[in-house]
Amino acid sequence: MTAHGIAPEGRRDRDAGPLPLPDGERIVRGAQGRVYRVGRTDRELLGYPRWTMVLLPWVAMLAISVFEYAYGAAEATLAAAHHWSHTGTFWVLSVWIFFQAAVAYPAGRLREKGAVSSRTAMLAGSVLCLLGFVSLAHAPALWWAVAGFGLLGGTGAGLVYATCINTVGKWYPERRGGKTGFVNGGFAYGAVPFIFLFSYGFDAGNYRAVLDLVGVYVLLLTALAGFFFKDPPKNWWPAHVPVPGAGGPRGSSLPDAPGGARATDPPGRVRAKVADQDVRTALALRKNPPAAGQFTPRQALRTGRLPLMWLCLLCTAGVSIFGISFQVPFAKDVGFGPLVAASSMGIMSVVNGTGRGVVGWVSDRLGRRVTLTYVCVVLGLAQFGVLWAGQSGNQPLFLVFAFVSGFGGGAFFPLFAALVPDYFGENHNASNYGLVYSSKLVSGLLGGGLGAAVAAAWGYAGAYATAGCVGLLAAGLSLLLRRPGSPPGRSDGRVPGMPGAVRRAAG
Repeated sequence: MTAHGIAPEGRRDRDAGPLPLPDGERIVRGAQGRVYRVGRTDRELLGYPRWTMVLLPWVAMLAISVFEYAYGAAEATLAAAHHWSHTGTFWVLSVWIFFQAAVAYPAGRLREKGAVSSRTAMLAGSVLCLLGFVSLAHAPALWWAVAGFGLLGGTGAGLVYATCINTVGKWYPERRGGKTGFVNGGFAYGAVPFIFLFSYGFDAGNYRAVLDLVGVYVLLLTALAGFFFKDPPKNWWPAHVPVPGAGGPRGSSLPDAPGGARATDPPGRVRAKVADQDVRTALALRKNPPAAGQFTPRQALRTGRLPLMWLCLLCTAGVSIFGISFQVPFAKDVGFGPLVAASSMGIMSVVNGTGRGVVGWVSDRLGRRVTLTYVCVVLGLAQFGVLWAGQSGNQPLFLVFAFVSGFGGGAFFPLFAALVPDYFGENHNASNYGLVYSSKLVSGLLGGGLGAAVAAAWGYAGAYATAGCVGLLAAGLSLLLRRPGSPPGRSDGRVPGMPGAVRRAAG
């Protein structure tokens, strides 16, 4: 038995997996009793470096972005070709948003129970995405589009989205902000080519063929990327990163050098690069310390922080979806040409996506909660700016505020995706984040269908003013977020599921 607590043979740790552990692995108990599983590298577990678990999810997110971010550009053609009302056409998107968010929690529970692997979730999602676009292209009635694009396509995109976000967080527990933001960004700027396609090359004569081809494109990218998905063991921690609060040896202080040589005495350039990575990792962990324990969904709910996150995401996502849905129609309504309308949405999507990566990187340095508050303020004020520029007929200023709105309208998603495991741990993150993300069930209805009703009743002025106030409300709610202590219900500070012998050694 080591000082760090290797469990005796024949025992099983509920969180760390079957024991005895493979050669080179050990269980380390860090600050506040949290368990870390260290010793095996990403290459040993995957067969390739863990950055592939950033690249592949990013590719899949690029593919599914066309569902949400390009729909507004296609709405007019779809309504005319199918003889649907504009409100009915937007309700198709609202139903898609509902199911895209609804699938996150149940899919997460199935993954955590081992019933569904990340690869299986991705492949199933890719097939459903194809069916969604085929249904939208060939729907004989509105309810066919609601069932096919909304239900099937939303479920498929939700499986892909949730799996991608959770996979990245599992492989980068020490510096997840920038990585999660980069992957999440693909969900926005990946739609830019399709925004212009639907604005200029999409009409009643070719819409079926175009939508069928888009469905095949989404299928190929998500299936090819998802085939290589794999999760690390529960509680896994990178071998080269110190365990926060453990105080014991960290193993190798430097990763392997290129060519297979050990990095115990690397050349100056390699040492400087590794030292810089260590400094950035240490800063990220200081600003965003790991969760005090591995919270189950029930424990996370009992802290009160998870419901507060749910409400904050409800507000921000509703404002974001409203902007995505109505920026192009609003630009056309105030007399801007199709180029300005499409360009404003293209700018919004690009900045929406790149802003996610930038804000994720910034949050590693400033702290996740502080960054979230700033983003919510920007999102709320940008709605008033878009309204003012549109009503004044100022096209350059309209594009500027579209830029700002796009930044705020996407940046909060990776912040919540990183904040949830920061507060509640990685082991149950698929379920915990699924619960928080389920607020999009309501925000999709508020931002899409209800947004259309408000715009019809109060005009765009009333709709944009309401959206701006909701964004500022989210900023106020974010100020109440605080990192919880140990999971509730633990009176002795012990780690649930940790064998007694391991607890004694770790203590």
